[in-house]
Amino acid sequence: MISTPEFSLAPLGDSALVLAFAPRIDPELNDRVHAIAAALLARLGSDRVECVPAYHTLTVHFDPMLDDFESLSQAIASLPTSHDVARRIARDIVLPVCYDARLAPDLAAVAEHTGLDVEALVHLHSTADYRVYFLGFKPGFAYLGGLPDVLHMPRKESPRLNVPAGSVGIGGAQTGIYPGPSPGGWQLIGRTPICLFDLQQAPPSYLQPGDRLRIQRIGFEEFIAMGGTP
Repeated sequence: MISTPEFSLAPLGDSALVLAFAPRIDPELNDRVHAIAAALLARLGSDRVECVPAYHTLTVHFDPMLDDFESLSQAIASLPTSHDVARRIARDIVLPVCYDARLAPDLAAVAEHTGLDVEALVHLHSTADYRVYFLGFKPGFAYLGGLPDVLHMPRKESPRLNVPAGSVGIGGAQTGIYPGPSPGGWQLIGRTPICLFDLQQAPPSYLQPGDRLRIQRIGFEEFIAMGGTP
């Protein structure tokens, strides 16, 4: 392992390394992660390294026939990075979400846990400023930071076997959006009719790490009209 005043670098097998800052969910820290990824890709190219950003870490995959842990660590340590790089590549996304009870099986439970009525809960959730910190769990699953503190909610004790595509959930201090049907233990409070992952698109994920996201609240009829499936 190599440590600097800001971050550590550790090998991940013989074809990847992990850069890690202090573990916390913080937009400025995440900007640093994305800035380093952008600077490394600009220097070496996407055909030579693949960068996978997360909350406070960056995993860099490489070809061990071309690079190794030591050479890439030196390259990363010498990168001139700026928060402005990450901010320039971020997109502003407006995502329609329906909070109708027919699409939100855990809405009442979350309201009871928070002590809010359902309308106040939905208003808080739908008017917050979110950030896509990273994609994980499955391809295209967006982990969103920016959830108001009062809406923090533990995951379900027993995960569902099948969560519908587009489901918007709360897990701890985060909001997440399921890109396709899958098992899942987050508290489901709404659903978007937008297709979030399509292998025929480039890139296949509708949301990308670093995106800024706002929610457009829609009704059930509009959800159906936009192609949503109840």
